[in-house]
Amino acid sequence: MSSNAEPGPMSGDGSVGVSGPTKSLWLRLLAMSSAASGGALLLVALVALFMNGMAAALSWIFGGALVMAFFAISLVIGHFAGRNNPSGAIGLFAATYFIKVVGFSVVLFAIGNPDWLDRGWFLAGAVVTVVLWQAAEIFGFSSARLQIYNDPETREEATDV
Repeated sequence: MSSNAEPGPMSGDGSVGVSGPTKSLWLRLLAMSSAASGGALLLVALVALFMNGMAAALSWIFGGALVMAFFAISLVIGHFAGRNNPSGAIGLFAATYFIKVVGFSVVLFAIGNPDWLDRGWFLAGAVVTVVLWQAAEIFGFSSARLQIYNDPETREEATDV
């Protein structure tokens, strides 16, 4: 394959290699996002522990873990739905989002405000986890190889039909 579109040396006559689509995109995103968020949660929990004690560290981890669970459910559903019914995955995401919002609201109302919970560290842990999780997802999506067109048929395949 060669091109004269740009000035410079001709490209080679060999075929262009294909990397193929990313395998298990959703689980890869889950691993990347969990690693980024979980690492930051543990690191800052140590800082919170030394600065304000065990309640701050537990509040930080609880806020972040709640966010991680919230986002992880979507990626797991995307993994299973995307394999079997890619066009129906968006509908499942919307339904899952509604169920998650209601479910996590019930959890937060049921827990209330325990004595050990430090609201500032809880909120900060949740917000930082959202930002890191989303940044890791964006990075993962930007490096994903998604096949949007069918592979071209070779001359042998075209004559067999």
